Amino acid sequence: MISRRVLEVSTAALTGSFGLAVAVSSIDNGIGWSTAGVDSGTFPFLAGVIIVLGSFYNLGRGALAGAAVMVSRSDLRRLAALFVPAAIFVGVIPTIGMYLASAGYVFAVLALPKHQSLLYSFIIAAATPVVLYIVFERLFQVTLPHGALAAALGF
Repeated sequence: MISRRVLEVSTAALTGSFGLAVAVSSIDNGIGWSTAGVDSGTFPFLAGVIIVLGSFYNLGRGALAGAAVMVSRSDLRRLAALFVPAAIFVGVIPTIGMYLASAGYVFAVLALPKHQSLLYSFIIAAATPVVLYIVFERLFQVTLPHGALAAALGF
């Protein structure tokens, strides 16, 4: 079980790290004024500083927050049921490609938690790569990652 304090402090640390990364990386682009006007790194730098300041504020509030339980075991199980297939989906895209990975993801999300029947899940999972191919490869002419498996098969 995760307490509110842990969630607040973790989120503040994560957003603060992001803001710090934005601010530091924008310094390379130049901040301030030049002969052409405002340098390109000024706005990202200011946005990063605002994110860091907000994160410090949230860190202080989170440290003082009560220790009430925010996420129970059943909530964590539901979150894992959503996150684990998504992480596997992203992880297998370089190997099997976007089309097969999306079919597997849709099938896993529909069939494994028993939200839909196996037949319906299989039909939707089989239709997903076909629709992705038609929309992206044919209509928009944008190639999605085919993966090492497609390269090995000559696609």
